Parts: sequence; structure tokens; C-alpha cells
Amino acid sequence: MAKKKTILDLYRMKESGEKAVWMTAYDSCFASLAEKAGMDMLLVGDSMGMMVYGYPGTVQVTMDMSINHCQAVRRGAPNTYIVGDMPFGSYHESVSDAVHNAVRFIKEADMDAIKLEGGIAVADKVKAISQAGIVVFGHVGLTPQSSAAMGGFRAQGRTVESAKAVVEDAIAVYKAGAKIVLLEGVPEEVCSFVHKILPVPVYGIGAGSDCDGQVMVVNDILGMFEEFTPKFAKKYADVAGIAVKGISEYIRETKEGVFPGPEHKYKVLGDPADFEKLFADMEKEFK
Repeated sequence: MAKKKTILDLYRMKESGEKAVWMTAYDSCFASLAEKAGMDMLLVGDSMGMMVYGYPGTVQVTMDMSINHCQAVRRGAPNTYIVGDMPFGSYHESVSDAVHNAVRFIKEADMDAIKLEGGIAVADKVKAISQAGIVVFGHVGLTPQSSAAMGGFRAQGRTVESAKAVVEDAIAVYKAGAKIVLLEGVPEEVCSFVHKILPVPVYGIGAGSDCDGQVMVVNDILGMFEEFTPKFAKKYADVAGIAVKGISEYIRETKEGVFPGPEHKYKVLGDPADFEKLFADMEKEFK
């Protein structure tokens, strides 16, 4: 069994040029499979709002929902570095709230780090959480919690002005104490520049390959979410297709009386005649 990584391992991977690979997980089952496959890290992302609960976005996710899923993922992957994603509203009101909720991820769910979205606007929260001794992953660029203000899930940094803002946000969270910076939905040139100037690991999701690693949503890479597939997502399996086929077969066989077959049935222990007598006597009593 592979040894669980630490933040120092992630820095060593950056120094050696080894790409770090991580993905989202929301339950113990997929977390266990990811650990078995050799995943470097897992993110219990607020994308659970869409992938698990069927919401149109991530803002409906609550702290309690996040903590519950984090606990499940930890049970499934006890030897994997896991990051808890702070949901919308858990760090926006005050620095005190931000620290309090970040601590919940560490104490109640045994997370190794937390992630929060935003740049300059949340630098004070990043600083306070870091000073509390918690590893912070910054997240800039396309930040889904702020998608309404952005006019939807739109790539960022595609103009000179927008690219400047993304870079400034990345620098701000780094200076505030973020140990890792994640860039989402930005041109590769922007991510490459941030990767060049920051001494901490810089990871991407929809930000090209010139960075220290990639994170993807498990439902996207396994082909489980059919409503929308981001431009940057690659399907490595068709779980949805396999699932629909399997469920259809289950429906058909049950209706036709094929399932359950003899191999799926339990046998009585003892003389079947004794059971026949028991049922006959009970039927008389019932009548």
C-alpha cells in the first residue's frame, strides 16, 4: 500500500518535474477505487452540488453537506491526501467564519488541506486560515461559486485585462499564504506564466499542460454526467452508457422472470417437508 503523501511530497514532485494527478470524489466507493488506482490526491469538491444533488451549480452546497461527504471519502481513502472544498458562504462573511469552517474540515473530516475560491478579495481569509496552521489551496480563474457574476461558466484570462486580473489573484493568494494555487478555465499562456513566477505548485483544470499537475471531476472523466461536458474534459470511460445498459437488462430480466435465477436464491436448511408443514399450519391459523 502506497504511503500517504504530504504537502512536502507535492513540493518534491514539483521540483522533480513529476506531475501530480488528482480528481474529485464524493463517496467512499469512488474514493476507494481512486486510492487503489494510485491517485495522488482527492478533492471533495463543491461540484457535488451538480454531480450528486442535481443542483444547477455549486452555491447550494452547505458546510454540513461538505463535511459529511469529506468523512465518507476519508473512510474510503485513508491513505490518500484529501482536500476539502469550502462551499459558498462558508468564508465570505468574515475572517472568523472562514477560520472556524476551515477548522471543521480538519477536525471533523480529517482533511489534509482546504481549498477556497477567489484571489485578492479573499486574501485576508487565506492568510488567517494559513496562520491557523491549515494548508490552503487557492483557486483562481474560472471560479464556479462566482459564475453568476461572471455571466456563467466562462473561461477567464482571455483578454490582456482579464489575464492581468487572474495573475494578480494568483499572486495575492500566494502572498497570503496559499501553499498551492489552482487555475481553472484559463488559456495555457496564463497558467504557464503563473507557473513560471510562483515558487509553489501550480495545478490546472482547463488551464493547459504547462503546470505541475491536473485535477478533474470524476463524473467527467468517467463519462457519468451526460448533461454537460466541459471543453477541457476527456472521457476515459463510458460509465453512463454501461450503467444504462445494465439497468435496462435488470428491468428486462425481472419482468421476464429470468432474474432472480437459481444461483441467486437461498436454500432452506433441513427437510423441506418440515417447512411445508409449518406454512400449512400457519396458513390455517391465519384464516
